[in-house]
Amino acid sequence: MTLMPQRWTMFFAMAVLVVATAVVGCAQQESVEELRAKAEQGDARSQFNLAAMYANGRGVPQDEEEAVRLIRLAADQELANAQAALGMMYAAGEGVPQDDAKALRWYRLAADQGIAQAQHNLGIWYRDGRGIAQDNVEAVRLFRLAAGQGHAGAQSSLGYMYIEGRGVPQDDAEAVRLYRLAADQGDGAALGNLGRTYTLGRGVPQDDVQAYKWYSLAAARLTGAYRDRAASSRDRLGNRLTPDQRAEAQRLAREWDEAHPR
Repeated sequence: MTLMPQRWTMFFAMAVLVVATAVVGCAQQESVEELRAKAEQGDARSQFNLAAMYANGRGVPQDEEEAVRLIRLAADQELANAQAALGMMYAAGEGVPQDDAKALRWYRLAADQGIAQAQHNLGIWYRDGRGIAQDNVEAVRLFRLAAGQGHAGAQSSLGYMYIEGRGVPQDDAEAVRLYRLAADQGDGAALGNLGRTYTLGRGVPQDDVQAYKWYSLAAARLTGAYRDRAASSRDRLGNRLTPDQRAEAQRLAREWDEAHPR
Protein backbone atom coordinates (compact mmCIF):
# COMPACT_ATOMS: atom_id res chain seq x y z
CA MET A 1 0.00 0.00 0.00
CA THR A 2 1.21 3.49 -0.88
CA LEU A 3 0.25 6.42 1.30
CA MET A 4 -0.61 9.45 -0.77
CA PRO A 5 1.16 12.75 -0.21
CA GLN A 6 -1.14 15.54 0.91
CA ARG A 7 -0.90 17.30 -2.48
CA TRP A 8 -2.25 14.22 -4.27
CA THR A 9 -5.03 13.73 -1.73
CA MET A 10 -6.20 17.32 -2.07
CA PHE A 11 -6.01 17.19 -5.86
CA PHE A 12 -7.97 13.97 -6.18
CA ALA A 13 -10.56 15.14 -3.68
CA MET A 14 -11.00 18.27 -5.77
CA ALA A 15 -11.25 16.25 -8.97
CA VAL A 16 -13.94 14.06 -7.46
CA LEU A 17 -15.93 16.86 -5.90
CA VAL A 18 -16.03 19.12 -8.93
CA VAL A 19 -17.24 16.41 -11.27
CA ALA A 20 -19.26 14.13 -9.03
CA THR A 21 -20.71 15.66 -5.86
CA ALA A 22 -23.80 13.48 -6.20
CA VAL A 23 -21.65 10.38 -6.52
CA VAL A 24 -19.91 11.08 -3.23
CA GLY A 25 -23.30 11.37 -1.54
CA CYS A 26 -24.32 8.05 -3.03
CA ALA A 27 -21.15 6.39 -1.72
CA GLN A 28 -21.96 7.46 1.82
CA GLN A 29 -25.18 5.43 1.69
CA GLU A 30 -23.38 2.14 1.02
CA SER A 31 -20.85 0.25 3.10
CA VAL A 32 -17.32 -0.32 1.88
CA GLU A 33 -18.10 -4.03 1.56
CA GLU A 34 -21.15 -3.33 -0.60
CA LEU A 35 -19.22 -0.96 -2.83
CA ARG A 36 -16.28 -3.34 -3.15
CA ALA A 37 -18.58 -6.23 -4.10
CA LYS A 38 -20.30 -4.16 -6.79
CA ALA A 39 -16.97 -2.78 -8.04
CA GLU A 40 -15.58 -6.30 -8.39
CA GLN A 41 -18.66 -7.23 -10.40
CA GLY A 42 -17.84 -4.40 -12.81
CA ASP A 43 -20.23 -1.66 -11.67
CA ALA A 44 -18.59 1.55 -12.88
CA ARG A 45 -20.27 3.90 -10.43
CA SER A 46 -19.23 1.73 -7.49
CA GLN A 47 -15.67 1.63 -8.85
CA PHE A 48 -15.60 5.42 -8.97
CA ASN A 49 -17.14 5.80 -5.50
CA LEU A 50 -14.62 3.36 -4.06
CA ALA A 51 -11.78 5.19 -5.84
CA ALA A 52 -12.87 8.41 -4.12
CA MET A 53 -12.81 6.67 -0.77
CA TYR A 54 -9.30 5.31 -1.33
CA ALA A 55 -8.10 8.72 -2.49
CA ASN A 56 -9.48 10.48 0.59
CA GLY A 57 -8.93 7.70 3.12
CA ARG A 58 -12.63 7.70 3.98
CA GLY A 59 -13.60 4.30 5.38
CA VAL A 60 -10.44 2.70 3.95
CA PRO A 61 -6.70 3.44 4.21
CA GLN A 62 -5.49 5.97 1.66
CA ASP A 63 -4.11 4.11 -1.33
CA GLU A 64 -3.13 5.98 -4.51
CA GLU A 65 -2.53 2.89 -6.62
CA GLU A 66 -5.92 1.39 -5.84
CA ALA A 67 -7.68 4.72 -6.41
CA VAL A 68 -6.07 5.08 -9.84
CA ARG A 69 -6.82 1.46 -10.77
CA LEU A 70 -10.49 1.84 -9.92
CA ILE A 71 -10.95 5.17 -11.64
CA ARG A 72 -9.39 3.74 -14.79
CA LEU A 73 -11.83 0.85 -14.72
CA ALA A 74 -14.76 3.23 -14.37
CA ALA A 75 -13.48 5.55 -17.11
CA ASP A 76 -12.95 2.62 -19.47
CA GLN A 77 -16.62 1.79 -18.97
CA GLU A 78 -17.52 5.30 -20.14
CA LEU A 79 -18.54 6.68 -16.75
CA ALA A 80 -18.39 10.39 -17.55
CA ASN A 81 -17.39 11.56 -14.07
CA ALA A 82 -14.46 9.14 -14.04
CA GLN A 83 -13.41 10.27 -17.51
CA ALA A 84 -13.39 13.90 -16.37
CA ALA A 85 -11.38 13.12 -13.24
CA LEU A 86 -8.89 11.03 -15.24
CA GLY A 87 -8.46 13.92 -17.66
CA MET A 88 -7.64 16.21 -14.75
CA MET A 89 -5.15 13.67 -13.43
CA TYR A 90 -3.32 13.42 -16.76
CA ALA A 91 -3.37 17.20 -17.18
CA ALA A 92 -1.71 17.74 -13.80
CA GLY A 93 0.43 14.59 -13.73
CA GLU A 94 -1.15 13.52 -10.44
CA GLY A 95 -1.31 9.77 -9.89
CA VAL A 96 -0.39 9.19 -13.54
CA PRO A 97 2.41 10.52 -15.78
CA GLN A 98 1.58 13.97 -17.14
CA ASP A 99 0.25 13.60 -20.68
CA ASP A 100 -1.60 16.37 -22.54
CA ALA A 101 -2.79 14.06 -25.32
CA LYS A 102 -4.39 11.64 -22.86
CA ALA A 103 -5.85 14.51 -20.85
CA LEU A 104 -7.48 15.88 -24.01
CA ARG A 105 -8.86 12.46 -24.91
CA TRP A 106 -10.54 12.01 -21.55
CA TYR A 107 -11.74 15.61 -21.40
CA ARG A 108 -13.41 15.22 -24.81
CA LEU A 109 -15.15 12.02 -23.84
CA ALA A 110 -16.47 13.54 -20.61
CA ALA A 111 -17.39 16.85 -22.28
CA ASP A 112 -19.36 15.02 -24.95
CA GLN A 113 -21.35 13.41 -22.15
CA GLY A 114 -22.16 16.83 -20.69
CA ILE A 115 -19.77 17.04 -17.73
CA ALA A 116 -19.45 20.78 -17.08
CA GLN A 117 -15.98 20.60 -15.52
CA ALA A 118 -14.61 18.76 -18.55
CA GLN A 119 -16.27 21.25 -20.90
CA HIS A 120 -14.70 24.13 -18.99
CA ASN A 121 -11.24 22.55 -18.84
CA LEU A 122 -11.33 21.69 -22.53
CA GLY A 123 -12.44 25.25 -23.30
CA ILE A 124 -9.42 26.61 -21.43
CA TRP A 125 -7.11 24.41 -23.50
CA TYR A 126 -8.69 25.70 -26.72
CA ARG A 127 -8.46 29.28 -25.46
CA ASP A 128 -4.80 28.91 -24.57
CA GLY A 129 -3.80 26.55 -27.37
CA ARG A 130 -2.52 23.93 -24.93
CA GLY A 131 -1.89 20.63 -26.71
CA ILE A 132 -4.24 21.70 -29.49
CA ALA A 133 -4.65 24.47 -32.08
CA GLN A 134 -5.81 27.67 -30.39
CA ASP A 135 -9.51 28.30 -31.18
CA ASN A 136 -11.45 31.05 -29.40
CA VAL A 137 -14.76 30.16 -31.04
CA GLU A 138 -14.57 26.56 -29.83
CA ALA A 139 -13.50 27.77 -26.39
CA VAL A 140 -16.58 30.01 -26.21
CA ARG A 141 -18.85 27.15 -27.31
CA LEU A 142 -17.52 24.93 -24.54
CA PHE A 143 -17.65 27.69 -21.92
CA ARG A 144 -21.29 28.34 -22.84
CA LEU A 145 -22.18 24.68 -22.45
CA ALA A 146 -20.65 24.57 -18.98
CA ALA A 147 -21.92 28.03 -17.95
CA GLY A 148 -25.41 26.96 -18.96
CA GLN A 149 -25.14 24.26 -16.30
CA GLY A 150 -24.25 26.87 -13.69
CA HIS A 151 -20.51 26.14 -13.63
CA ALA A 152 -18.95 29.16 -11.93
CA GLY A 153 -15.52 28.79 -13.52
CA ALA A 154 -17.06 28.65 -16.99
CA GLN A 155 -19.19 31.72 -16.27
CA SER A 156 -16.05 33.60 -15.27
CA SER A 157 -14.09 32.32 -18.28
CA LEU A 158 -16.91 33.27 -20.64
CA GLY A 159 -17.00 36.72 -19.07
CA TYR A 160 -13.31 37.08 -19.84
CA MET A 161 -13.96 36.19 -23.49
CA TYR A 162 -16.62 38.90 -23.69
CA ILE A 163 -14.55 41.61 -22.06
CA GLU A 164 -11.60 40.82 -24.34
CA GLY A 165 -13.72 40.21 -27.45
CA ARG A 166 -12.22 36.77 -28.04
CA GLY A 167 -14.49 34.47 -30.05
CA VAL A 168 -17.45 36.78 -29.39
CA PRO A 169 -18.19 40.48 -30.00
CA GLN A 170 -16.67 42.58 -27.22
CA ASP A 171 -19.36 43.29 -24.60
CA ASP A 172 -18.42 44.72 -21.20
CA ALA A 173 -21.97 44.55 -19.83
CA GLU A 174 -22.31 40.84 -20.64
CA ALA A 175 -18.90 40.19 -19.10
CA VAL A 176 -19.96 41.88 -15.86
CA ARG A 177 -23.23 39.91 -15.81
CA LEU A 178 -21.32 36.65 -16.10
CA TYR A 179 -18.73 37.69 -13.54
CA ARG A 180 -21.52 38.42 -11.06
CA LEU A 181 -23.10 35.02 -11.62
CA ALA A 182 -19.76 33.35 -10.94
CA ALA A 183 -18.94 35.63 -8.01
CA ASP A 184 -22.25 34.77 -6.34
CA GLN A 185 -20.97 31.19 -6.25
CA GLY A 186 -17.73 32.34 -4.63
CA ASP A 187 -15.50 32.00 -7.70
CA GLY A 188 -12.24 33.77 -6.82
CA ALA A 189 -11.31 34.64 -10.41
CA ALA A 190 -14.68 36.30 -10.95
CA LEU A 191 -14.27 38.30 -7.74
CA GLY A 192 -10.91 39.58 -8.97
CA ASN A 193 -12.32 40.32 -12.41
CA LEU A 194 -15.07 42.41 -10.86
CA GLY A 195 -12.39 44.35 -9.03
CA ARG A 196 -10.73 45.06 -12.36
CA THR A 197 -13.98 46.16 -14.02
CA TYR A 198 -14.64 48.67 -11.25
CA THR A 199 -11.04 49.89 -11.35
CA LEU A 200 -11.24 50.56 -15.09
CA GLY A 201 -14.93 51.42 -15.38
CA ARG A 202 -15.60 48.53 -17.79
CA GLY A 203 -19.34 47.75 -17.89
CA VAL A 204 -19.84 49.51 -14.54
CA PRO A 205 -19.15 53.05 -13.30
CA GLN A 206 -15.53 53.47 -12.17
CA ASP A 207 -15.53 53.06 -8.39
CA ASP A 208 -12.41 52.49 -6.28
CA VAL A 209 -14.41 51.58 -3.17
CA GLN A 210 -16.19 48.78 -5.03
CA ALA A 211 -12.93 47.71 -6.65
CA TYR A 212 -11.24 47.47 -3.23
CA LYS A 213 -14.17 45.39 -1.96
CA TRP A 214 -13.95 42.87 -4.81
CA TYR A 215 -10.17 42.60 -4.70
CA SER A 216 -10.36 42.00 -0.94
CA LEU A 217 -12.84 39.18 -1.46
CA ALA A 218 -10.72 37.70 -4.24
CA ALA A 219 -7.58 37.75 -2.11
CA ALA A 220 -9.44 35.88 0.63
CA ARG A 221 -10.63 33.12 -1.72
CA LEU A 222 -7.77 32.67 -4.16
CA THR A 223 -4.45 30.94 -3.53
CA GLY A 224 -0.84 31.32 -4.62
CA ALA A 225 0.10 33.88 -7.25
CA TYR A 226 -3.55 34.72 -7.97
CA ARG A 227 -4.14 35.61 -4.33
CA ASP A 228 -0.97 37.72 -4.28
CA ARG A 229 -2.06 39.58 -7.42
CA ALA A 230 -5.49 40.38 -5.98
CA ALA A 231 -3.95 41.50 -2.68
CA SER A 232 -1.48 43.73 -4.51
CA SER A 233 -4.28 45.36 -6.51
CA ARG A 234 -6.29 45.87 -3.31
CA ASP A 235 -3.34 47.45 -1.51
CA ARG A 236 -2.56 49.82 -4.38
CA LEU A 237 -6.15 51.01 -4.31
CA GLY A 238 -6.05 51.29 -0.54
CA ASN A 239 -3.20 53.78 -0.76
CA ARG A 240 -5.36 56.24 -2.68
CA LEU A 241 -8.56 55.79 -0.66
CA THR A 242 -9.37 57.97 2.31
CA PRO A 243 -9.64 56.20 5.69
CA ASP A 244 -13.43 56.51 5.50
CA GLN A 245 -13.52 55.06 1.98
CA ARG A 246 -11.30 52.17 2.99
CA ALA A 247 -13.48 51.44 6.02
CA GLU A 248 -16.57 51.51 3.80
CA ALA A 249 -14.99 49.11 1.32
CA GLN A 250 -14.03 46.73 4.13
CA ARG A 251 -17.57 46.89 5.53
CA LEU A 252 -19.04 46.08 2.11
CA ALA A 253 -16.64 43.15 1.74
CA ARG A 254 -17.61 41.75 5.16
CA GLU A 255 -21.31 42.03 4.37
CA TRP A 256 -20.89 40.28 1.03
CA ASP A 257 -18.77 37.54 2.60
CA GLU A 258 -21.36 36.92 5.31
CA ALA A 259 -24.09 36.64 2.66
CA HIS A 260 -22.04 34.20 0.58
CA PRO A 261 -20.64 31.53 2.95
CA ARG A 262 -17.91 29.29 1.52
